[in-house]
Amino acid sequence: MNERHMLVVGAGQMGGGIAQTLLQSGFSVTICDIDAAAVERGAAAIRSGLAKSAAKGRLTSEERQAALLRLTCSTSLDEAAGQADFVIEAAPEAMAVKQALFRTLDERCPAGAIVATNTSSLSITELAACTRRPESVIGMHFMNPVPLMPLVEIIRGLATSDDTFERVESLARSLGKTPLAVRDYPGFVSNRVLMPMINEAIYAVYEGVAPPETVDGIMRLGMNHPMGPLALADLIGLDTCLSIMETLHDGFGDSKYRPCPLLRQYVKAGWLGKKSGRGFYRYEDG
Repeated sequence: MNERHMLVVGAGQMGGGIAQTLLQSGFSVTICDIDAAAVERGAAAIRSGLAKSAAKGRLTSEERQAALLRLTCSTSLDEAAGQADFVIEAAPEAMAVKQALFRTLDERCPAGAIVATNTSSLSITELAACTRRPESVIGMHFMNPVPLMPLVEIIRGLATSDDTFERVESLARSLGKTPLAVRDYPGFVSNRVLMPMINEAIYAVYEGVAPPETVDGIMRLGMNHPMGPLALADLIGLDTCLSIMETLHDGFGDSKYRPCPLLRQYVKAGWLGKKSGRGFYRYEDG
């Protein structure tokens, strides 16, 4: 691996988890977000995550301290991108936001740097078309929580080179992950399968078939799911779930991907799940 200095763009739940995982694997990491408060929250979550890993014996105290020393924080994308060997973008799931970021990253990143996106549903080919290095753009979709989940879904765009794919696959393995490659279709595989299930669970609540606790209990106890679909939706973020469903609906034009009206209503109300304190469940003090 030639990539030693990693830039993670976006200091939310996914960006923080990706940064923590990279730090635990020996990389130097800059986490960047335009919101200074978000950067501080992200850094605090990383410090907490590293402490938990050390407490569980996954890291020694010396390794935890060394990882913290390899972490830098920034609110200047121009400055951070210029020093990056490898970028993982983990901004909100909105094409316009990501396209603007990719244009800036393309201008500022050194030649030869790979620009990966953690998008969970958007077109890699479309994002790559915003740059002059489409061969170096790829999807690297981590699962939540990143430090614990073993999968990385790798998505090649139309122009992604074999060298880029091989470097990303190697990086994923160096993080202790299992990389699985899929083609560039809306939702890829993970969310093309998962999100319609979550959406259907929301319809069951919307239509009065059962309350959230019952829907989740049936899927946990009857289908052996570790977490019910509505609790999982709250963890992912209902706004993110809605964005992915809209991507699937727009991309395939099939009514089976139509977002449930209750999902839209919750998002409009600001009930986004765990991160906002309320979704299908209420959350107090985390």
